[in-house]
Amino acid sequence: MGMTMTQKILAAHAGLESVVAGQLIEADLDLVLGNDITSPVAIHEIEKMKVDGVFHKDKIALVMDHFTPNKDIKSAQHCKCVREFACKNDITNYFDVGEMGIEHALLPEKGLTVAGDVIIGADSHTCTYGALGAFSTGVGSTDLAAGMATGKAWFKVPSAIKFTLTGKPSKWVSGKDVILHIIGMIGVDGALYKSMEFVGDGIANLSMDDRLTIANMAIEAGGKNGIFPVDDVARAYMREHSVREWVEYEADEDAVYDEEYVIDLSTLKSTVAFPHLPENTHTIDEIEAMDDIKIDQVVIGSCTNGRMDDLRAAAAIMKGKKVAKGVRVIVIPGTQKIYLDAIEEGLVRTFIEAGAVVSTPTCGPCLGGHMGVLAEGERCVSTTNRNFVGRMGHVESEVYLASPAVAAASALTGKISGPEEVGE
Repeated sequence: MGMTMTQKILAAHAGLESVVAGQLIEADLDLVLGNDITSPVAIHEIEKMKVDGVFHKDKIALVMDHFTPNKDIKSAQHCKCVREFACKNDITNYFDVGEMGIEHALLPEKGLTVAGDVIIGADSHTCTYGALGAFSTGVGSTDLAAGMATGKAWFKVPSAIKFTLTGKPSKWVSGKDVILHIIGMIGVDGALYKSMEFVGDGIANLSMDDRLTIANMAIEAGGKNGIFPVDDVARAYMREHSVREWVEYEADEDAVYDEEYVIDLSTLKSTVAFPHLPENTHTIDEIEAMDDIKIDQVVIGSCTNGRMDDLRAAAAIMKGKKVAKGVRVIVIPGTQKIYLDAIEEGLVRTFIEAGAVVSTPTCGPCLGGHMGVLAEGERCVSTTNRNFVGRMGHVESEVYLASPAVAAASALTGKISGPEEVGE
């Protein structure tokens, strides 16, 4: 029986010739990731283990991104805990204020993730790195502790769903619209504990940033991971960012999939997920036929959409225009490098002149932590990945998930709007 991309990677890291869906394995890890929320719990568990340090100081990444710069005493204590652990164990890849970024934007940029890797992270959106042809998935803090201590993790080998992408998306349709379309189609549990494997000639029409966005939100369909085959776009990205060697895996022709879907990218439209689930999707033409949905806030950023393609799309729409009266717009570059590149390209000036604020990299507003918490009754259009009840603040606030283009257009009109409605 043939294997999928994910199954081949897991077999190689478990030292096995082959694996099948449902099999329990123990695999070697190439990278273990923690952040300022999840790492303290793992560190306390490691202390209980009484192990002698970590398995490999170069294969652990600790990124202070959720509540940094610290918003209160508790978050400061969490970061202090991780900072001291990183110092004690001489962790090479420790990222704090001034050099940190949103973890899932930062690690590929730093070249820490490449094709063929097995990566775990105590953050559900660790599945982002599948865009580069790696197996990456989120785990709990106790699994993070075991991974940091031993360099190994156990997995139940996932079955897979195959998504064949064809065609070329239209101008304002991005990776965010692709994944929202898919989640709307299969539901938030449609890929529960399955590998979402993306193939097809349409992938060539998706940028690396598009692919990172799609893989990032695999978890929102319940997926164990999302993964793309390695092509020239991915190779060019890895050559630019990493000095590590990588291994490319392709699914066997007789690989078994639970389901298969064909998606023509040229037919997709800008898509928005209404409260309170990412599956509650509507296309922009459907929304324009509704009564106006007035908004109070727009957030452009996050581990889903804080990269250069995202900022460029938003800036192209906002350039020379003004944010609607009464709307707060917060733009968050994913990393310090992205922030600098956005300054050099004039994007930051565009945002500020339009009436937006530009923040240091942080996950803050995505989880209702800081830098944009919503009050009762407020509505936000956000390029983040979740819109559960109370996700970004008050339980009676509302979050609408959208692409940077839709978010920028909505910022200008004060209601949920498509990019075509405001033009460039």
